[in-house]
Amino acid sequence: MTQFNEAQLTEAVVASFEHASNPRTKFLLQELVKSLHDYVRKTDLTFDEWAAAIDFLTRTGQKCSDTRQEFILLSDVLGVSMLVDAVNHRERAGATETTVLGPFYVGEHRVMPHGTDISEKLAGEKMFVQARVTDVSGAPLAGAAVDVWHADDEGLYDSQRPGYQSEGPSSRARFMTDSDGRFFFRTVLPRSYPIPTDGPVGAMVLQTRPHAMRPAHVHFLVDAKGHEPLVTHVFISGDDYLDSDVVFGVKDELIAQVERRTDPVMPDGKLATTPWHLMTYDFRMKPGAGVAPKPLGATAAEAAE
Repeated sequence: MTQFNEAQLTEAVVASFEHASNPRTKFLLQELVKSLHDYVRKTDLTFDEWAAAIDFLTRTGQKCSDTRQEFILLSDVLGVSMLVDAVNHRERAGATETTVLGPFYVGEHRVMPHGTDISEKLAGEKMFVQARVTDVSGAPLAGAAVDVWHADDEGLYDSQRPGYQSEGPSSRARFMTDSDGRFFFRTVLPRSYPIPTDGPVGAMVLQTRPHAMRPAHVHFLVDAKGHEPLVTHVFISGDDYLDSDVVFGVKDELIAQVERRTDPVMPDGKLATTPWHLMTYDFRMKPGAGVAPKPLGATAAEAAE
């Protein structure tokens, strides 16, 4: 029986993947082993700490469901999600900046007519969102699919509410851009909110950081033929947490001036019965290809698109 010291053990495990049929798989596993073994050596990891880590990961997996992804949340708060995003989008060439998908891209995003109030049953200050999708030169992209989702006035996503399964989606939808690349909809003004703190990831954040907050934002996933899918947020200027987002997702270009308006008529000509807010943003798509992410727990029809 071969006996290994610290260095030889790492070399042996790395060598054990030498015959992997896929070169990329071989590379990823060997580099992972090197990094993990280095971490154990640098920290002098104890048995208790090792057991605690395994327990933490076990509980993280147990918290996942069709409407919740605790591992994505873990990746987010460790900055891994933004790092993966950064290394895959190093050159934007005038295209809109990307950011994290987040753990709440779930369920069905139904195609809705422009102007739909996607938060019709919710309390909160009204907001009108008008946006345009173009290529990097400013030419409109017609027929692009745009998925939108966001937290409500209480800082909750629909999938976090007890009645989600029976009541269906709210504050989420899909719009198709018109011939000028435009789409618009009504909703409520989202608020900054804490990441879920009832699971192992949230508990870790509360024990180690000043807060668990994300600044107010609307998620957008834009999928246009002949262009790389765009996953991004539009943040609301003036939010208290823009400089301390718990998942490190804010970029200056993605902060929009959301105006409070008292005009009696909204941009689509319909009457406004109360003061409202206006969000305007243009999305510039990078040429290329790629497959857009599918929502967690999407319907079979949507998953097959």
